[in-house]
Amino acid sequence: MNTPAHALVAVTCLAGGSRKPFARHALLGGVLPDLPMFGFYLYQKNVAALPEAQIWNEAYFRADWQGFFDIFNSAPLAIAGLVLAFAFAGPLRTGLQVFFGAILLHVALDLPLHHDDAHRHFLPFSDFRFESPVSYWDPAHAGAWGAGLEVVCVLGCAAVLAARYPGRAARLGLALLAGLSLAAYLAVYFVFGLPELGT
Repeated sequence: MNTPAHALVAVTCLAGGSRKPFARHALLGGVLPDLPMFGFYLYQKNVAALPEAQIWNEAYFRADWQGFFDIFNSAPLAIAGLVLAFAFAGPLRTGLQVFFGAILLHVALDLPLHHDDAHRHFLPFSDFRFESPVSYWDPAHAGAWGAGLEVVCVLGCAAVLAARYPGRAARLGLALLAGLSLAAYLAVYFVFGLPELGT
């Protein structure tokens, strides 16, 4: 899933009811596994000055970068964080539970939606990568279906969060995010198609 979708799902699922004050923890945990990839891209684009094709077809798959990404996408490490949270009490415990729960939710949603770019979600116990037949973006692996499912999730989460946060700014932001998600999906899969990165 795309990073904004992960954020919406995490806040929707883990920051409702009595945990509503912990939306920031859910948001951060929901996006943390993807943050190393943003750093990677900024480095490769602005420091290494690599072209897009080389960034995503070569540099991304280097063993050192893959190891760095996979640490942040490890289910056992997220579970260890959840267990560690019980050593604390009060709001700190709840905040840590929401944070690590959001990371685990991110991993659970990525596992069935990555093919060539699958992570080693079971580090440090296994180097196994589950290469799903469905990708969240790649048309060669049912990407239109994976991306379509993601858009449905985004629209549903936006509706739930709009009811939970009735402020005008929150609802406007959610509507914008949902609209952009739907427009991007339609443009990529039904109008313009994905750009060719080349080899």
